[in-house]
Amino acid sequence: MSFNLDELKKNHNTSYLAGVLERLAREEAQVREMMEGDDDLHEMASAELKSIQEQREVTEKQIQDILDKDKEEEESANEIVLEVRAGAGGDEASLFAWELAHMYELFSVIKGWQWKTNYESKSELGGYKEASFEIKGKDVYKMMRYETGVHRVQRIPATEKNGRVHTSTASVAVLPIRKKVLFEINPADLEMEYSRSGGKGGQNVNKVETAVRLIHKPTGLDVRSTNERSQLANREKALMILTAKLQQLKEEEEAKKYAGVRKDQIGTGDRSEKIRTYNFSQDRVTDHRIKKSWHNLPKIMEGGIEEIINALESGETGNEEE
Repeated sequence: MSFNLDELKKNHNTSYLAGVLERLAREEAQVREMMEGDDDLHEMASAELKSIQEQREVTEKQIQDILDKDKEEEESANEIVLEVRAGAGGDEASLFAWELAHMYELFSVIKGWQWKTNYESKSELGGYKEASFEIKGKDVYKMMRYETGVHRVQRIPATEKNGRVHTSTASVAVLPIRKKVLFEINPADLEMEYSRSGGKGGQNVNKVETAVRLIHKPTGLDVRSTNERSQLANREKALMILTAKLQQLKEEEEAKKYAGVRKDQIGTGDRSEKIRTYNFSQDRVTDHRIKKSWHNLPKIMEGGIEEIINALESGETGNEEE
């Protein structure tokens, strides 16, 4: 087995075992050097080498078991942040972004998950320029992880006078909130802004600067939280989301190093990847990663997406319709 010792040291569950592996590697190098230098010690050194290799195999198995358990916990994470952002298409894109968020909210109701709005920026027509939501519930990340990417809609907008089909896009990002955080943020790298929250909450919301925006200066990432009751609560929520974003960014960079090995039919998980088309005129949703389509768009937009999610989970493929 081959492990990245630096990564193992950062994980408090494997840091001790990483030290054991380093010690065994040093001992093995010393024994091999001794074997080369003195033939008389060869038999004793061979026995010692065998013992070291057995210890290493046991240690590596312990590490792999821990990593497998960590992966299983991550895949079944029970809390995520879901972000939607309007892409190409102006007002129509923002309306589609709102519809996607509404679809996920209704699906959350069906699954019995908790849904909470962190931040929303609306267009003049009531669509979402961008919005962030927190979802909690059993297996929420496992079920929602493949929703990350660009979603495309093809339909005749209500504002279209000539009956032409328009194509617009919105992007979705799903961030797992992990119990085990590997990414530590240097407070000096943060810039914090406060403002008055809008919307529900009574008079206090509009008089006190409770809304928080956090900017991570090295990456330029920014996160907003506006819907908690206090400035402190919004700051904690924004920091939680920013940590998840930075952790994902780090993992995406790592994934690119092994893209040829890691990429499979589900795709890379890159939020710039076009993953699905919602064609209203043909009453069809097509997921391009598994080349499979479903009909009854009204039901799907009302939260009926479990069949799609299950197909992605199983890797079930079909014949893509364009």
